[in-house]
Amino acid sequence: MFRCTFWGVRGSIPSPGQQTAEIGGNTSCVEVRVGDTIVIFDGGTGLRLLGDKLLKELPVTAHLFFSHVHWDHIQGFPFFVPAFLRGNTFFLYGAKSVTATLEETLAGQMNYPNFPVRLGEMGSKMHFRDLHEREEVLLGADGGVKVFGVPGNHPNGVFAYRVEYQGRSLVYATDTEHYAVPDPNILAIARGADVFIYDSQYTPEEYSGEGGRPPKVGWGHSTMIEGAKLARLAGVKRYVLFHHDPNQSDGEVRDKVRRACEVFPDSVAAHEGLVIDLESL
Repeated sequence: MFRCTFWGVRGSIPSPGQQTAEIGGNTSCVEVRVGDTIVIFDGGTGLRLLGDKLLKELPVTAHLFFSHVHWDHIQGFPFFVPAFLRGNTFFLYGAKSVTATLEETLAGQMNYPNFPVRLGEMGSKMHFRDLHEREEVLLGADGGVKVFGVPGNHPNGVFAYRVEYQGRSLVYATDTEHYAVPDPNILAIARGADVFIYDSQYTPEEYSGEGGRPPKVGWGHSTMIEGAKLARLAGVKRYVLFHHDPNQSDGEVRDKVRRACEVFPDSVAAHEGLVIDLESL
């Protein structure tokens, strides 16, 4: 088995409402089932919904890889019910930082007066590991699942991750801004991937500030056109537009996909509930 499910696909802040109901308003969270292993990318508000599903599979062991610790990528963790239950085990990974570890950051958001329960009071077993660039993590009963990360281009830093299993691969590259030339890190990690999940928050017009809007240059996010170009250069099978701007309606996201398909035909929008089976690609 190699399958990914999208639980949260928005960027910056949750955006519930009638205009976003089709795509979904929860922030970043992607579940990947790889063989006998559960891998979770990011702990945005979508993590709460995934947690409710995992309650039907107790006891749970899972591996949570955080791209970075900006608020929209960790704010679902205090509401992740399986983490409160004894008998469950979670391994949590993030890029090694000079300011704080992943454990310190997750604990900080739950300290008084932010939250009534502290990280150390949650019932599950938690193991934290701070990762270096391209440090490999081998998972699964036979160690056949490989995960590693490389830096992207985002304020305060970010990791893009690649998962490999039995000749197939998935790349999760959110919260990264393109350059004038293809980002060599993202291009390298995406080479030949079956699924390429990429930060496609803005349209080119939103990014450059056309129409009197403030430009988004330097904000650490990319566009669907740059994502489509990367997908084509890297030779991926499917490009998934991810981390949609909270101000974009369902119709505007659909239009992003239409324009991306003109550059890379196998482009789709991430939406809550989307399931991609890599073995069928």
